[in-house]
Amino acid sequence: MTDNNQTLNEQTSNATDLVQRQALKVLSTANTIEEMQAQFSRLQTLSRTQPINDWGTRETQLDNLEIMLSDNQESFAKAISADFGYRSESETQFAELFPSFTGISHAKKHGKKWMKAQRVSISALYRPAHNEIQPQPLGVVGIMVPWNYPLFLAIGPMIDALTAGNRIMIKMSEAAPQFAQTFADAIARYFSPDMICVVLGEVDIAAAFSELPFDHLLYTGSTAVGKKVMAAAAPNLTPVTLELGGKSPVIVLEDANLESVVNRVMMGKTLNAGQTCIAPDYVLIQRQYHEQFINLAKEWMAKHYPNIEKNPDYSRIINGEQFKRVKGYLDALSGEEIHELTDVKANIETRLMPPVIVSEPAAESEVMQDEIFAPILPLMHYETLDDAIQFVNSRPRPLALYVFGDSHRGIEKVRNNTVSGGLCINEVIMHVAQHDLPFGGVGDSGTGAYHGKAGFERLSHMKPVFVQTKLNGMGLLLPPYGGLFKKAMALFLK
Repeated sequence: MTDNNQTLNEQTSNATDLVQRQALKVLSTANTIEEMQAQFSRLQTLSRTQPINDWGTRETQLDNLEIMLSDNQESFAKAISADFGYRSESETQFAELFPSFTGISHAKKHGKKWMKAQRVSISALYRPAHNEIQPQPLGVVGIMVPWNYPLFLAIGPMIDALTAGNRIMIKMSEAAPQFAQTFADAIARYFSPDMICVVLGEVDIAAAFSELPFDHLLYTGSTAVGKKVMAAAAPNLTPVTLELGGKSPVIVLEDANLESVVNRVMMGKTLNAGQTCIAPDYVLIQRQYHEQFINLAKEWMAKHYPNIEKNPDYSRIINGEQFKRVKGYLDALSGEEIHELTDVKANIETRLMPPVIVSEPAAESEVMQDEIFAPILPLMHYETLDDAIQFVNSRPRPLALYVFGDSHRGIEKVRNNTVSGGLCINEVIMHVAQHDLPFGGVGDSGTGAYHGKAGFERLSHMKPVFVQTKLNGMGLLLPPYGGLFKKAMALFLK
């Protein structure tokens, strides 16, 4: 009888847990505009009545995020691969899971120090008073996630928002629906709906999401959509961080080791089949090295992606619409301009797009005007380094710029005479994984930056605090303004 009662109690407990988990999922996920608005109102009220000012709560949320990632690595990778038609699990581990885990570790190591009020200098005229800067949670942070790295570009902003003590609403990309649902289900299991709400839905819901009066809105995606997001946020005076696209150039100095250049550039261009916002977009190199660059790229492909059609390390284009867009770039070019790096042709059925090099396309061509976001690499020539710099500076500010070479003078010239969101010297892409460097764009490639301390400060209110002492000289500055005041002003105003 006792065993039966125990079994019945366990079944009842399990059923209750299931009901609670299902209810939690409903509260943690919004699928309509009405649900989204209701969840926002709830989180906004909580942020005003229960601000998260202690490190213990923030650290617990980061712990939950880390546990969620650890427990769901395989299901996340499979869902992303399903959305792409095929995405290498190794790429997901390298480009999404690894920087997410290290970002959490970095935040847990430093966050407690970041959130403390910091003394800053004060003029001797106001002493013995002192100045402080006190970081405070903004409240509710909105995050709009793109499809190309849907895990890392969700987790990265979440790390900064949670470390800063904020609550979060996060809109997943409708172009990666299987991952979006998998992620929403995971969030519901590991987080209270008082902390995080995941929003699912199409473009209409994304548009309504950007119109909510967030305390900060972070969007990652195209420049065109970024303009719409900023316009939608403006009536609420919502501050925005926009991480946008951009044609990130590679400048190859004459003394660069060309084999090393090809190795790094091709890595950056083939990662995620080129669907990376900071992928090398085009290469500026002296014309006499074009043929050697192309031959080295063919050798590189044969070594790193043999039998590309069945290679488990090479990913696919996300959907048919994107595939047709990319194929259109190639169809608009002449055959002489296109250099295939493998023997395999592009296949719309499988969405396989093998890498190609395009030699000196016209500057006004689409492939040189649009962000390519695919494994197509234009090679442009320059005569002098000044020409290369002028070519870059005549275009919208890029999200990243890459320079290769051994000449300190040449590298410094590029470094000091170009403006880009980020810069890598003799490397590509890796600056995004440096948690002590801010990541962001400039001009058309974005506004604002995050990651690490920069992200913590971006998603905090850095409140200035002036602390007066009991004994001070402020009484001397009160009216009626007598002789002592006038003498003091005469001295100060000299």
